[in-house]
Amino acid sequence: MKMKVLAVFLMLFAMNPLDARNNTLYLPISDVVDGSYAHNQLDGSVRFYFADQPSPRVLDTMDEDFSNRKTNAFGKTDVEACKWAMLSALVALQESAKARGANAVIGVASYYKKKVYADRAKYECHAGALLAGVALKGTYAKVVDTK
Repeated sequence: MKMKVLAVFLMLFAMNPLDARNNTLYLPISDVVDGSYAHNQLDGSVRFYFADQPSPRVLDTMDEDFSNRKTNAFGKTDVEACKWAMLSALVALQESAKARGANAVIGVASYYKKKVYADRAKYECHAGALLAGVALKGTYAKVVDTK
């Protein structure tokens, strides 16, 4: 009988409601891509154009792609965990763009659970007690170099 009670207790403990937390945050893109936050992980070889943000003249478009990145949120604020997940998602898009010969990702939008949130200034992040995640989609493109 004691083993059954212990098993029930362990099951209830494992189903802690804190684990089910899923806060939706809409945070500034600029906090991740501007300034020193990216620590040179975004190297400038690929530019990102969010939502309907105008880009230089598009010479060629390639595949649409997705990046879904999660990070450990334990011991971090929701904002810090979200920034890290966003940076990871952008780095993944950057590396895929370079592999395809693209110098831009256009129409970048949040794509959490296949629902589009397109905004020039903010991205969508979902933060829980243990994980935070950002999902992005965008189209790889070759744009006129304006440097």
